[in-house]
Amino acid sequence: MRHRSELENVMQSHWSLIALDIAAERAREADRHRLAALARGASGSSPSIGRRAAARAVASMSRAFARLARRLDECAADDLADALHAERLATT
Repeated sequence: MRHRSELENVMQSHWSLIALDIAAERAREADRHRLAALARGASGSSPSIGRRAAARAVASMSRAFARLARRLDECAADDLADALHAERLATT
């Protein structure tokens, strides 16, 4: 097992401090954006209302297409069963 040198330990600490500094800056920036949106009167919920409505519409369409696909499968299965039954009757 290789032991880390003192320089490597110092560099790791240095990079850790840089990462913490970047994370803190991002948090401050997010706070600035949130406060600016509140100052404009935007509650932040209006985009999610639109996304939620679009998701409901897409889910409803998906369910309708699934029902249609099941009905088509049932019809195709019935037609296939009828054709096989007619073929058996014709060969006997």
